[in-house]
Amino acid sequence: MGLLASFLISFGTAIVFASFLYWLDRYEKEPLLLLGGVFLWGAIVAGGSAFLINSLLGEGIFLFSNSDLATTLATGSVIAPLVEEILKGLAVLGVFLVFHREFDSVLDGIIYAGVAALGFAATENTYYIYNYGYLEASWSGLVTLTFIRVFLVGWQHPFYTAFTGIGLSFARLTRNWFVRLAAAFGGMGLAIFTHSLHNTLESFLRGEIGLGIGVVIDWSGWMIMFAVLLWATRREEHALKEYLAEEVQSGVITPALYHTASSAWRQSLARSAAFFKGRYRKTARFYQACGEYAHKRRQYALLGDESGNLAVIQALRAELASLSAQVQA
Repeated sequence: MGLLASFLISFGTAIVFASFLYWLDRYEKEPLLLLGGVFLWGAIVAGGSAFLINSLLGEGIFLFSNSDLATTLATGSVIAPLVEEILKGLAVLGVFLVFHREFDSVLDGIIYAGVAALGFAATENTYYIYNYGYLEASWSGLVTLTFIRVFLVGWQHPFYTAFTGIGLSFARLTRNWFVRLAAAFGGMGLAIFTHSLHNTLESFLRGEIGLGIGVVIDWSGWMIMFAVLLWATRREEHALKEYLAEEVQSGVITPALYHTASSAWRQSLARSAAFFKGRYRKTARFYQACGEYAHKRRQYALLGDESGNLAVIQALRAELASLSAQVQA
């Protein structure tokens, strides 16, 4: 019963957190199947592999050093950050390489990285809450570990891995191969560094005071990352306003639809109204196409006709013209 409760709490809260990230992606939603895939990668492949690799390397260090302290420090500060961030980052890299057209912006990089990391955190939290919470102190221990792992430090893994997503997004939007490599490896390096810093501080900060200091440091970093998320969202809004304005002038979409498409809140209201009028699918697709069109126009401006951007732009413009007659602002 304790194991089931640990599983449901860990995966349930991870899905809630992932839904929040999905909600933040206001103008061009990522495919749910793809997000589900990176979540499962984080939970099964990254989570399971990290447990095995960390355990084996930790045992090797203990056999070599015969020191619990050296093993704990090496595992927490070096092995775990390196292994876990690479494994989580592989999910983001997979989207970057295989689903290139879905990886359009800094916000996309953060979303994919965050969802993959939440899958990993769900598996890790299940293990910790059950083994160090329920098995050691029954239900009171489960509640205590849930509070610490989910509510106090619940965003730690998405925070670390977000740097990998940001690095890959900068690599996505440049033609310069040196910048691409520097951005990709720099983002991964920051993910490993912040993960290592957290684990190292955790090794030395003990007791309630230490926990409090750690929480303040963690939450400060998360607030900075949240500000980056808001900046990335606003950047998408500006791109949408810039490129759709031309389509208003050319008569592809109406000024009223442009006004609605330029605001996430007005889009939400338009979708809600369309749901009750039986036009939800077309309305949702129209505003999704607006976001995709803005992304592709920006990519065309930065990268030219890589991956057939011009053909995609033309197809999206035709789709917008077709749907605009069927959608009300």
